[in-house]
Amino acid sequence: MLRGSLDEKIAVNVTVENLAPCKKLLRVELDAKAVDEAFDTVARDFQKQAALPGFRPGRAPRDLVLKKFEKDIQDEVKRKLIGDAYRQALKDQKIEALGYPDIEEIQFGRGQNLQFAATLETQPEFQLPEYKGLPVRREIKSVTDADVERALNLLARQHVQFETAARELKMGDVAVVNYAGACDGQPITATAPTATGLTEQKNFWVDVAPDAFIAGFAGQLVGAKAGDKRTVTVDFPADFVTRELAGKKGVFEVEIIEVKEKALPTIDDAFAKKYDAENLEKLREGVRRDLENELKYSQDKAVRAQIVRDLLARVNFDLPETALAHETRNVVYDIVRENTRRGVTRESIEQHKETIYTSAANSARDRVKLAFLIQRIAEKEGIKVSQEELLQRVQTLAAMYQIPPDRFLKDLQKRDGVPELYDQIAHEKVLGFLEINAKIENVPAAAG
Repeated sequence: MLRGSLDEKIAVNVTVENLAPCKKLLRVELDAKAVDEAFDTVARDFQKQAALPGFRPGRAPRDLVLKKFEKDIQDEVKRKLIGDAYRQALKDQKIEALGYPDIEEIQFGRGQNLQFAATLETQPEFQLPEYKGLPVRREIKSVTDADVERALNLLARQHVQFETAARELKMGDVAVVNYAGACDGQPITATAPTATGLTEQKNFWVDVAPDAFIAGFAGQLVGAKAGDKRTVTVDFPADFVTRELAGKKGVFEVEIIEVKEKALPTIDDAFAKKYDAENLEKLREGVRRDLENELKYSQDKAVRAQIVRDLLARVNFDLPETALAHETRNVVYDIVRENTRRGVTRESIEQHKETIYTSAANSARDRVKLAFLIQRIAEKEGIKVSQEELLQRVQTLAAMYQIPPDRFLKDLQKRDGVPELYDQIAHEKVLGFLEINAKIENVPAAAG
């Protein structure tokens, strides 16, 4: 038995049992005297505030107050004593708890010792590895004139015009087609009921490029002109998004409706004005500046990714189950959302759920482990987030989402998002600290 005190009047007896890594059971006991004193204190508070018929507020007799509010008084005493005793037990035992405990009441009542058990998860125990001087390789790159021209051409493609051409299709064109698809001699929906779009389409636009639509499809249209019909055969790849078709052959009866050629705008001063640039030279300067910012961002990201990998590899420790489960759910949600955005069907996601979960669990383990490492480094190095930094981030995010900063902050507080934002900023500051203190070797960029 270990003893501590909530104050001079209350003695706390605590025993600790390790249930699993990062999981403990605390058995806590308060003596009957402390319980009775708590009942008296809470009863007096109720008596001061009670309003009963025939009595002025605070003047009702004690016995009537006790009878009227017996259940409320009991609940308040229990809540206060268990809460205070639990916090004192953590302090006495120097335990850093995570989240809320699972409380089991064992004994409670006037004239009795209060006994309860608290099952809780704790911070993992580990020794910080050496985190200064982590070896990092940074590729030396620069933005070239060719990079700028490629970027300008990409901008021009955003303003491409499609003009009908009275000629045969060639690579780089767009074919407007009607088609009907079959697999094993039956409409594709007989094999894959959800693949209605692959079974039949009217006025469908296909880029005449090697990997457009289904690999090999568009290339078989080269040389055709409006009014022509072609039978196109494709091999659905093994990783095709519609699982029922993976590895099978598809046959499409295709009618060419129109041949469209792409007309790109001339990259000149008039084109530059579409991007609010004074002239083409100013547009080039702006594009170069954007490319340099993107390059620096990608270089910094690559450096920090190396730091994270090295840091994670330097130490192993047990992680709290609840934190892992929570983060795994978050990662699964992100994966499903991204796949849905890319057009992956719900059926395909369901078929791959085990693979998704395994991938999510591995990713979650690294995220949770890194979060504890970052937190410990921040504590050791005294890295904190100031109120000004927090408000500045709120203003940045509010501007990004085009929401007034005050409203954005209120919404953030309403969903208890401020601690999460604080952690994000702290995470970035610690990674910045590790980058500054890393042993960086500049190396030539890899070819290609």
